[in-house]
Amino acid sequence: MYAVLVTGGKQYRVMQGETLRVELLDVEAGKEVTFDNVLMLGDSDGIKVGDALKGATVTATVKGHGRADKVRIVKFRRRKHHRKQMGHRQHYTEIEITGIAGGDRK
Repeated sequence: MYAVLVTGGKQYRVMQGETLRVELLDVEAGKEVTFDNVLMLGDSDGIKVGDALKGATVTATVKGHGRADKVRIVKFRRRKHHRKQMGHRQHYTEIEITGIAGGDRK
C-alpha cells in the first residue's frame, strides 16, 4: 500500500518502512508525527482519491534533523567587475513511515 501526502509544500509518494527527508518539522527526534493531508491511497485493489479519503492518515517516526549539502549560487556580469557568491544549506527532517491508515484499508 502506498500514499501520496503533502508536507512542507511538497508531495511525497510513501510506503510503509520507507525513510525520506522532508522540510524541517518542529518535532523532537524519536517522537511520532501524523500527516493528515493525504491526497491519494493506492494498493493492489485500486486507488482512492477525493472524498473517499476522509480520515486517512500517515504516521511516521522522526529519526533526526540535519542540513543538506551546500548549494553555491554565483552571479556574474562579464566586463562589469561584478561577481557575487552565496551559499545555502537547507534544513531537513528525516522520517520513517510507520503506518498508513485510510478508512477500511489498513
